[in-house]
Amino acid sequence: MMSETAESGFRLTGWHVLAGFVAFFGVIITVNVYMASQAIGTFPGLEVDNTYVFSQQFDERVADQQRLGWQVAAEDRDGWIHLTVTDAAGTPVRPQEIHAVVGRPTDSTDDRVPQLAWTGQGFEAPLELSEGKWIVRFSAIADDGTEFLQRLDLHVTR
Repeated sequence: MMSETAESGFRLTGWHVLAGFVAFFGVIITVNVYMASQAIGTFPGLEVDNTYVFSQQFDERVADQQRLGWQVAAEDRDGWIHLTVTDAAGTPVRPQEIHAVVGRPTDSTDDRVPQLAWTGQGFEAPLELSEGKWIVRFSAIADDGTEFLQRLDLHVTR
């Protein structure tokens, strides 16, 4: 009785095995290179320009921010972003300067800088965000010149 391989005329040789291995690992390497290039191209990986200089003043900055006693919250409602800044007593605070960047946690190409306007209770700006997780990088200057920095998670659901 002849084997099925002999009947079909196909013989598995070393070249077939080599071609299979090259094709298999070629696909894996191609996918890895593509994913690495996407990761590098879409996420700068930087929170601050010079981490050493920033770290030298870290404890002082944290103490200054804690002295202010501010709490910051971000919310997405009906195509608007709302930011509230309150003091330790829960009273709305209007900092001397305010700046926010809204973006995805891992992709800087979606970063947006809303033009925030004071409403008497907080700040708001028109900003259409798609569903998912967003990060708000918030910075403000208090009346006494203290810089306040905070990074907020914002989950948008529709």
